Amino acid sequence: MDSLGGIAMFVQVADSGSFSATGRLLGLSSSAVGKSVARMEARLGARLFQRSTRHLALTAEGEKFLQRCKRILAEVEAAERELGESGGAPSGRLRISLPRYSGLFEPAIGAFMQAYPAIDLDFSDAMVNIVSDGFDAAVRTGELADSGLMRRKLCTFRRLLVASPAYLARHGRPVDGAALLRHARLDYRFPATGRLEQWPLMDDSVQPAPGMVCNSLEMRVFLAVQGQGIAYLPAFAVQRELAAGQLVSLLDEHTQARTAFWLLWPASRHLPPRLRVFIDFLLEQLHDQTFGAQP
Repeated sequence: MDSLGGIAMFVQVADSGSFSATGRLLGLSSSAVGKSVARMEARLGARLFQRSTRHLALTAEGEKFLQRCKRILAEVEAAERELGESGGAPSGRLRISLPRYSGLFEPAIGAFMQAYPAIDLDFSDAMVNIVSDGFDAAVRTGELADSGLMRRKLCTFRRLLVASPAYLARHGRPVDGAALLRHARLDYRFPATGRLEQWPLMDDSVQPAPGMVCNSLEMRVFLAVQGQGIAYLPAFAVQRELAAGQLVSLLDEHTQARTAFWLLWPASRHLPPRLRVFIDFLLEQLHDQTFGAQP
């Protein structure tokens, strides 16, 4: 337990960047905090901080150790919560990072809230670091790097090239990649990389004319319906517009690729019951479904 207390103090110092700030928070002198960190460094045989009269910064070893320590503290907190919740129905707050994809997750989330009314859901559509930002789980798309997180595939979906009948009446229907390049496009730019989403029939060697760039899914659907151009959108986001004849899918033989949605959460032997039932519920609702199997 002494080691655990030292770990908690080290994390607090790393987060605050100051011995004195940590001391004020914990009711200790800055000297006591500094000595605690020094004892930990001696025990580890590694320097965790670079110190100067005005600056305190983590070393490379300190950065690696910090991530481990945060996982350890999260494990302890999860174990305590699990013991505290074991006698009753799952309850408490869940922080979930969830993409803003209209119509896909809402039914499952609504059903979960009815099934577990004692669990409070706190959603964010920001791209977060699950562990360091204190989130319980996140939903992500595409290929995933090996992050040490647990993962399960939720479902898959197609993206479709779509345009309104009015737009096609004015500009014609593209029949190949060369024709597609000549059309007005409603593009999406990835916030994390700044790169435009790659469309079918276009590779890195192709330089299409600039299109309108919009990161809002709902706005791209709206603009496509209004006849402002061709959009490349998830099939589930335009299924109502397709059924109503407001949009038409294009070049379907070139839009057969599937993209996966993954549910991610921190690796732990002691998942809190509220997180365990959330994972199980989403998998039951969405697992192995494919959205947009037919245009």
